[in-house]
Amino acid sequence: MKKWLKLNIFILSGCITASSVLAQSYVPEWKDKRIVTMSRTEIKAYTFNLKDVKLLNSPFKQAMEVDAAYLLSIEPDRLLSGFRAHSGLKPKGKMYEGWESSGLAGHTLGHYLSAISMHYAATRDPEFLKRVNYIVKELGECQVARKTGYVGAIPKEDTVWAEVAKGDIRSRGFDLNGGWSPWYTVHKVMAGLLDAFLYCNSTQALHVCKGMADWTGETLKNLDDEKLQKMLLCEYGGMAETLVNLYAINGNKKYLDLSYKFYDKRILDPLANQQDILPGKHSNTQIPKIIASARRYELNGDKKDKAIAEFFWETIVNNHSYATGGNSNYEYLSEPNKLNDKLTENTTETCNTYNMLKLTRHLFALEPSAKLMDYYEKALYNHILASQNHETGMMCYFVPLRMGGKKEYSSPFDTFTCCVGSGMENHVKYNESIYFRGADGSLYVNLFIPSVLNWKEKGLSITQESNLPQSDKTTLTVTTLKPVAMAIRVRKPKWADNTTVGVNGKKQQVTADAQGYLVINRKWKNNDKIEFIMPENIHTEAMPDNANRRAVFYGPVLLAGILGNAEPDPLKGVPVIVTSETDPNKWLKMVDKKQLSFDATGIAKPTDVKLIPFNQTKNEYYSVYWDVFTPQSWAVQQKTYDEQRKKLQELEARTTDILRIGEMQPERDHNFTGENAITGEDHQKKWRSTENGGYLQYEMKVDANSQNTLINTYWGMDNRGRTFDIMIDGIKLSTEDLNQYKESRFYDISYVVPIELTKGKQKVTVKLLPKKDNSAGPVYGCRVVKN
Repeated sequence: MKKWLKLNIFILSGCITASSVLAQSYVPEWKDKRIVTMSRTEIKAYTFNLKDVKLLNSPFKQAMEVDAAYLLSIEPDRLLSGFRAHSGLKPKGKMYEGWESSGLAGHTLGHYLSAISMHYAATRDPEFLKRVNYIVKELGECQVARKTGYVGAIPKEDTVWAEVAKGDIRSRGFDLNGGWSPWYTVHKVMAGLLDAFLYCNSTQALHVCKGMADWTGETLKNLDDEKLQKMLLCEYGGMAETLVNLYAINGNKKYLDLSYKFYDKRILDPLANQQDILPGKHSNTQIPKIIASARRYELNGDKKDKAIAEFFWETIVNNHSYATGGNSNYEYLSEPNKLNDKLTENTTETCNTYNMLKLTRHLFALEPSAKLMDYYEKALYNHILASQNHETGMMCYFVPLRMGGKKEYSSPFDTFTCCVGSGMENHVKYNESIYFRGADGSLYVNLFIPSVLNWKEKGLSITQESNLPQSDKTTLTVTTLKPVAMAIRVRKPKWADNTTVGVNGKKQQVTADAQGYLVINRKWKNNDKIEFIMPENIHTEAMPDNANRRAVFYGPVLLAGILGNAEPDPLKGVPVIVTSETDPNKWLKMVDKKQLSFDATGIAKPTDVKLIPFNQTKNEYYSVYWDVFTPQSWAVQQKTYDEQRKKLQELEARTTDILRIGEMQPERDHNFTGENAITGEDHQKKWRSTENGGYLQYEMKVDANSQNTLINTYWGMDNRGRTFDIMIDGIKLSTEDLNQYKESRFYDISYVVPIELTKGKQKVTVKLLPKKDNSAGPVYGCRVVKN
């Protein structure tokens, strides 16, 4: 212990210098001397350093610059506040609000450290390196003060970790021994430290990360597999991936072995056997586990890990993803290809796509294909870029796909959700996948984003000029001091049918290869120019379970119908498309190519609509999915359609509050508590119940000036022993007996709340209190509506 402490003190006096730039979600680079453990698996495409790819002017660069400005507005001392306090050191700033002042305290610091490290790598702005140096130094001091190798800011963390180390494991999904996903936060800090090492060559950051990894090993050393698997019921982020990367960097196999202690058999073994067990699962809890499998396969060739990664990617992309490339509704996955009824304000958590793009990069390195990069482009343009307010830099937790929905952005200093953290990273690394280096020395051009690739090994640079999607032409210009023989492989996009290629003004006869890339193989000279014409058309993508509900694209971009600054009138409903034309290119008229706006006059009912790229929407209401009717079918369906929609929208309009039972953040927002409370999942929904008496309790907003009705959702079945009182602020509202609901379906049961119980109140406390020898629930959801 004393030797370890002296080493920390010595490293604290060191300095951080800029060197080669690598990615923490480490995709192999060509002949990377900083990686000790080389890949045992054949790598067919290698990523470039962020420093080697410079963004030129485009919406992506603008998003990066706005994000960078936000990163500079963050005060590192406020992010470090809890770390210092928990290490017995005096904080130098006040802790931020939001999740930083709750159970996930500290996770933002890890994301922030990653983001500023990456932005320094891409721009060499010294202010960002200064901040990296400072944060790493501070974390080093915290680690020395603790004397265990651990650094953290999680509430009650010492108690949590002590109980875990003794094998006392309690978890219900997002809590581990009373801590909110503590391994998730540990991973974010370790990942940020690895980024500081890999992007900024901070040897101290690597040492602090190793200290945390060694502490992890000590904490888990006495736990048997049963205890470990019980622990892994709680979300643990990318712990396995970071440990695998640490093994790659220093060659110590104990970190590879330790990564397997974060192998969740319940999820990963079925995936290895090609079983889709994802319905009902929390999406972003799973994706980092799969990234670890992909990275581990690169290093040790474990075919089981390969099977997991490939099957998971195919399953998510083909069966669980929306038109944006995002997935999940209220953070959870549903049945395969059952998305039609899953369009809400809480579709497509942004963290999910952040991680899916990481996984896609790994799979591309192993088996390059246009299919992988078609998905990458789709998700980058239509989810990641769409998740940022390009004026303020604020980010979306969810990117809503409800027809007539609206985005909700974070606040600068009072939110700090998981998607704010990953969002900090998203918008400073748009240059990471534009190009890959083929194992044969060829160049993969994957994305059509204006940029300059500086390929020092080849002695050349490639300048890509593109105004996609406003223009269908992309130009690559070669700059080299001497001729270079190599193949340039350009992805043929899925959305472009008749791509043409010209070199120095001469048309080339090129067809896509087996990977879906157009290959031009020649000796390149200075100022050689390649022109790609990729005709853009309007095309649609249907819901997998409803061919008449469609999203509309122009080239790579999803279009959104702009519905104004006020929520659509529930009496009129959101617009639909009514047309006898089957060719979507005849649906819309382009009215401004520069702004890429389209007019749907004549086919949008009940009102005309203007469409623009979804990634350019800000605070207005919009639709990206459209119900499409022929004039004949519309005449038949209009009355029923309007009535159903009116009922639903009227219910939504009267809704004062909704509690999503069993989901992490909604329960926290409603101060959910209980005694002898249990949770589970059936019929694609989470539920809460009690056992051995106990109770369930939560707060619900009410309208102080109206009659309110409480609506609980139950599943009908044989529920003997499920009789309980429903209390409002300590007064019995009703007694419920679930045994009366016999059909195997959901029941929405209403309880009218006497007006005297809500008069003058903004919220009430609802308590489900079981009768003697009974339990309360299962309850699948709760809503309050005003009459």
